[in-house]
Amino acid sequence: MDLIVNKEGLSRYTVEDEYTAGIVLTGAEVKSVKKGAMSLRGSYCSIENGQLLLKEAHITAYQTLNQRGYNPDRDRVLLVKKSELVHILGKLEQKGLTMIPKNVYSKSGLIKVTLALARGLKQHDKRQLIKKREAERDIARALKYR
Repeated sequence: MDLIVNKEGLSRYTVEDEYTAGIVLTGAEVKSVKKGAMSLRGSYCSIENGQLLLKEAHITAYQTLNQRGYNPDRDRVLLVKKSELVHILGKLEQKGLTMIPKNVYSKSGLIKVTLALARGLKQHDKRQLIKKREAERDIARALKYR
């Protein structure tokens, strides 16, 4: 079951490959994510010092705890296998590819992130995609009221 979905990111990119990663969180952050108090808008992944990091993902502080000095936008470490990390590093070096979080879900009490290796859409591609969706919606509407 998806807890959080990155709708904005999925509309701006075409997904070429997907990976699943664990995420290193504090206890209060886990509670906030399970409550749905996380935003993936504008977030992305990068590799620094041999670690895959989730950057600019906002997790609101858990309200019942008094957390002084809590940074909701801190970089969070993502846990992937070494072979996957090497593969991702090779793909990210290609021009035009980026790694974005697609969704966040809970599996056996653990928080997991689905990462998408994606290529950005051009403006005319976005327009074509919108036209295609509207046409499909109109067809479905016409068939419904037939």
